[in-house]
Amino acid sequence: QVQLVESGGGLVQAGGSLRLSCAASESIFRFNAMGWSRQAPGKQREPVATITSGGSTIYADSVKGRFTISRDNAKNTVSLQMNSLKPEDTAVYYCVAMSKGLNWGQGTQVTVSS
Repeated sequence: QVQLVESGGGLVQAGGSLRLSCAASESIFRFNAMGWSRQAPGKQREPVATITSGGSTIYADSVKGRFTISRDNAKNTVSLQMNSLKPEDTAVYYCVAMSKGLNWGQGTQVTVSS
């Protein structure tokens, strides 16, 4: 099973930026898609951004224009650049690898203060 390790979370003021990284233990090209999901306290986990093996991207409406997902196949990493952050973005962010099933990382906390 692929191992996914997220990093880059932290505390940021509203309007600020953060960049999250996900390091995979095997080639991310093997997966149909990679993505980021988030879960706020008391809420269900929701997809935020997805990038397919072909490079197509999909974003949740709530983050369109503010977040950008990218990948580096050589380094087996997937990143999420988050700009113009809002308090509503506060959540634990999880990296996910998608193939026949879903493989999740341990998550990294993002807190946006107003």
